[in-house]
Amino acid sequence: MRILSLAGGIGGARFLRGLQAAAPDAEITVIGNTGDDITLFGLRVCPDLDTVMYTLGGGIDEEQGWGRAGETHAVKSELAAYGMEPQWFGLGDRDIATHIVRTQMLNAGYPLSAITEALCDRWNPGVRLIPMTDDRAETHVVVEDEQGRRAIHFQEWWVRLRASVPARQIVLTGAEDAKPAPGVLEAIEQADAVILPPSNPVVSIGTILQIPGIREALEAKTVVGVSPIIGGAPVRGMADACLTAIGVETSAQAVLELYGSRLLDGWLVAEQDAGVALDGVRVVSRPLLMTDVEATAGIARAALELAR
Repeated sequence: MRILSLAGGIGGARFLRGLQAAAPDAEITVIGNTGDDITLFGLRVCPDLDTVMYTLGGGIDEEQGWGRAGETHAVKSELAAYGMEPQWFGLGDRDIATHIVRTQMLNAGYPLSAITEALCDRWNPGVRLIPMTDDRAETHVVVEDEQGRRAIHFQEWWVRLRASVPARQIVLTGAEDAKPAPGVLEAIEQADAVILPPSNPVVSIGTILQIPGIREALEAKTVVGVSPIIGGAPVRGMADACLTAIGVETSAQAVLELYGSRLLDGWLVAEQDAGVALDGVRVVSRPLLMTDVEATAGIARAALELAR
């Protein structure tokens, strides 16, 4: 069985671990979000790609869900001593090695998709991980505060401000001219089922869907989504702030309507959201908390059964 999944960071990575347990013999391809990517201290950082790679490769910090296990921060401390900015985004010493390799390969002319494949050769995540695009397409957020109305990188809004300043607009800069990375459209075409994990529907899944050609290709497939909203609240993170920014209510029903029946064939919701409905989409309710790998595998099995 060939399974395709779209994924953002922590939630998507943890769901993928359950998907592997639920379908150990399947060929799983993951299209990873790169809208969160940022250049810091001259290094190209791809947070969501690395979170998937580290999580499935056994190198993730399990407690926080991002970054490397056993991490140290000597370089971060030295940069702070020099007064280098930004200090709100911490790169760990082990993690920096990944960014150095990626940046050197980018400077040598390799595309991000080839670099990601090379990095995965070390981690053996058990899935084929492809960035959504090789082109630079970054998520920026328009905010309005005491400094006036301005656009900042998504990471500054998310990490430094913790989404505390309301977003007036969320924009994927460069999306119109971006192309799906090599292998993305082929993986969609060859997939027996497509699963959308409970990743952020605006800045993770929604970002991937903005790359021209990806949503249209997915609409021709059987697609099942797992709701990232349980009882009117995000499973984790600040998806509610992102939904508010685009004028969408924080509910399983609203996210279902955001994706729409042209994209989704099935929608998995939590038991407390059992009344959710949309013409053309089959809705099934079950416990959705990813408390451990076994529980997550149960969710993944339910999604695959719904796809069948």
